[in-house]
Amino acid sequence: MSSKIYDLIIIGAGPAGMTAAVYAARKKMDFIMISGDMGGQAAWSGDIENYTGYQFISGPELTLKFQEHIKSFGIEVLMPEHISSIVKQGDIIKVLTEKQKYSSRSIIVATGKRPRQLNIAGEVEFKNKGLTYCATCDGPLFKDKDVAVIGGGNSALDAVLQLIKISPKVYLVTRDIQLEADQVMIEKAQAAANVQILYDSEPTKINGDVFVKSLEASSKGKKSVLKVEGIFVEIGLIPNSEFAGVLAQNQKKEIIVDSHNRTNVPGIFAAGDVTNTPEKQIIIACGEGSKACLSVFHYLSRNKF
Repeated sequence: MSSKIYDLIIIGAGPAGMTAAVYAARKKMDFIMISGDMGGQAAWSGDIENYTGYQFISGPELTLKFQEHIKSFGIEVLMPEHISSIVKQGDIIKVLTEKQKYSSRSIIVATGKRPRQLNIAGEVEFKNKGLTYCATCDGPLFKDKDVAVIGGGNSALDAVLQLIKISPKVYLVTRDIQLEADQVMIEKAQAAANVQILYDSEPTKINGDVFVKSLEASSKGKKSVLKVEGIFVEIGLIPNSEFAGVLAQNQKKEIIVDSHNRTNVPGIFAAGDVTNTPEKQIIIACGEGSKACLSVFHYLSRNKF
């Protein structure tokens, strides 16, 4: 166990965590970052056209820009390390990993989310090669291409409503016998001439060469092959919050924060997709990371340790 007590420990090195780190460095905090990887979901995102300042940049390229920025400050990143638990003892917060135990006066949890997987043949091979988990991020890249959306909730219907203006044909593949989304969204999708809904259907395989060419689905033992060049998986995201049982979470296991990114435990802040902040976007996560770090600065300034 390290005997050193940091001002701040940032858990996670995605957009929220890296932005928080830049702010912490500029505030001259004594801090470290701990993460399992660098970049989070941004690192495997496809082409990005909605990050201000870049008309077009890929997820890996944007991640590299973030890395170059934190490297310019000489920020210490402990990676790969995975958090086992966090606990507060008096004014000090203990962060336990599989390698070490660290102590800090404050922490920012910025561990993000991970997409719920289909777990079917072709999913791994065609990720970012026609298969994506974010219609808002990648939808415009599939202009004039037939696509399929997998899911039956609000996120799936939201993807459909974005894609009907871009793609000539949009298939909605859902395992349910009826859609579990807001009625107004369902009505708009059903009314669209270029949308076909496949109820009670299970995706079974993704085919292609370099890029996606088709999606196989099964319904009551009958197989169908959808000739599509894009597949949007919208079956939900899983917050990386398993280690944070000490923090209040909602039904989705998202960490609950207020407008200052404070959790229910003083000294523990959270930012980005792991929180209950609405809309999961890279640029929003960056803003939340900066807010969280500024809140940490105020917390450290106004408390005696």
